[in-house]
Amino acid sequence: MKISVFVVILVLYLGIIAFLSYLGYKKTRSSKDYMVAGGEVHPYLMGLAYGASFISTSAIVGFGGAAGVYGMSLLWLTFANIFVGVFIAFVVFGKPTRALGHQLEAYTFPELLGKRYDSVFLRRYAAALFSILMPLYAAAVLTGGARFLQESMHLSFSGAVWIFAVLVMAFVYFGGLRGVVYTDAFRGTLDFLVMATLIVLTYVKLGGISHAHAQLEAMKNMVPPALAAQGHTGWASMPVFGSQIWWFVVSTLILGVGIGVLAQPQLIVRYLMVKSSREINQALIFGGVFILFMTGVAFTVGALSNVYFKDTTGKIAIAAAGGNSDLIIPSFVSQAMPSWLSYLFLLGLLAAAMSALSGQFHMISTSVSYDLNPKADKNANKTVMLGRLGIVVGFILTMFVVFQLPGSIIPIATSIFFGLCASAFLPMYVGALYWSRSSRAGAIGSMLAGTLIYLCMVLFIHSKEASIFGVSKALFGKSPLFATPLNYIDPLVVALPVSIVIFAVVSLLTKAGDIPLPRKKTLTV
Repeated sequence: MKISVFVVILVLYLGIIAFLSYLGYKKTRSSKDYMVAGGEVHPYLMGLAYGASFISTSAIVGFGGAAGVYGMSLLWLTFANIFVGVFIAFVVFGKPTRALGHQLEAYTFPELLGKRYDSVFLRRYAAALFSILMPLYAAAVLTGGARFLQESMHLSFSGAVWIFAVLVMAFVYFGGLRGVVYTDAFRGTLDFLVMATLIVLTYVKLGGISHAHAQLEAMKNMVPPALAAQGHTGWASMPVFGSQIWWFVVSTLILGVGIGVLAQPQLIVRYLMVKSSREINQALIFGGVFILFMTGVAFTVGALSNVYFKDTTGKIAIAAAGGNSDLIIPSFVSQAMPSWLSYLFLLGLLAAAMSALSGQFHMISTSVSYDLNPKADKNANKTVMLGRLGIVVGFILTMFVVFQLPGSIIPIATSIFFGLCASAFLPMYVGALYWSRSSRAGAIGSMLAGTLIYLCMVLFIHSKEASIFGVSKALFGKSPLFATPLNYIDPLVVALPVSIVIFAVVSLLTKAGDIPLPRKKTLTV
C-alpha cells in the first residue's frame, strides 16, 4: 500500500466523520443527549449503531482468524449472533428494556438494574465492573485494527496501535452518544459494502463457490498432527464431539459470545435510544442483515484463506501467518486482494474499530461520570464534562492493556468480557424484565457468585486463560489446576447455570422488596 494514497482517502473519510461528530456535539445539550442520544433515534440509525458496536475488528480480524484455524464451524457463531444477538435481543429483551428504561427514567444499564432492584450497591458494582473489564474488550478491538495496519503498511505493532488509538479518540471525545450513533450509521454502511465486496472477490479468486469449498474439503489431510490430536477434522467440518477443540469452538467462541451478547451494557443502552417498540422492530431488520454480512463473510473468508495460502505458499493459513491467528485476515487481504480493496478494507477496519470503541469508551465514561458519581445530575453540564473525562480514563486503561496482551488473543479477550457479563448480569436482567418475584438479595447474590466463579475458572481452571494470566502457576505451581474435561469447558458453561440457580433460589427465599414495577407494567410497550 502507498501511504500517500491512503492518507488522501483517510482525510476524506475523517472529514465525513468529523462533520457527523460535530452534528452530534452541537445536539448534545443535556445528559440525556449524551447518554441515550435524546431517546428518539431513527430505527435505521439504531440498527446500524447496535450492529456496528457489536461487530468490530475483533470479529473481522480476531474471529475471522480463528475461522482460519478451526474452519467453517464458526459459522454457527454467525447463526447465534443473528438469532440470539439480534432477534431474541430485540424482541425478547429490547422492547421491555425500552419500556422499563423509560418508566424508570434510566439512562444506563447499571442505573436500570439499580433502580429495578432498588439497590445503590448493585448499580455501583455493575458500573465498576464494566469500567474495569471494558478496556480488555476495547484492547481486543484496537488490536484487530492495528494488526491490519501493521501488516499492510509494514509498521511496528506499537506504531500501528498508537495511530489507530489517536484517530479513534479524536472523534469519540466530543459527540456523546448522538455523535456515536451518527458516525456508526455511516461506518456501518461502509463496512457492509466492504465485506460484500470481499466475499465476492474471494470466490472469484478461488475459482467460484463450488470449487473453493471443494478445495477446502480436500485439505483435511493437511491438518497438523497436533491439531488433529485435539479433535480438528478439517476446515469444512465440525471438530470431534467432546474434543478439546470442540469445547473451545462451541463453549468459548459460539456460546460465550452468542449468549454473552445479551448482557452487553454498550448494546443494551441502544434500546433506550428509540421512542417506541415499533422502532425496535424496524431496527431488527437492519441489524440482522448487517451482522449476517459482517460475521458470515469474515468467518467464510477466514476458513477459505487456507485454500489461497495452500495454492500460493503450500502452507495452511496459520502457518502462513507465522503462527498468529490475528494476522490471517490481514495477510490474506493484503496478498490476495487488489490494492484498492486493501485501502477500503483498512478504512473499513478503522470504521469498525471506531464504531465499537466509541460505544465502549462511551460506556466507561457514563459509568465513571454518572453511575459511580453519587452527585450526578441528569441535566447538569458537569456530568457531560465528567463523561468526557471518563473517556480519557478508558483510553489510558485500554492502551495499557493492549501492550500486555499476547498474540492470537482477540477471540479469547472478547469471549472473557462477553462471558463474564452474562454470568454476572444475565439472570437478574431477565428477572428485571419478566419476574416480579425476583428480589434484591437474589440479584446481588447472583451477580457476586457469577463474577467470582467465572473469574476463578479463568484464572485457575480453563487452560487457555489460566496459561495466559499465570496466576495459577504462580500460586500453586500448576496451570491449570484440573485435567480434562474441566480445563476445556468455558467458564460460562459453569458460572451462568450457578448464577441462575442462586438468583432463583435466593429470590424465592427472600422478600421481593420495593421493586418499582410489577411484571405487567414492565412488559407494557
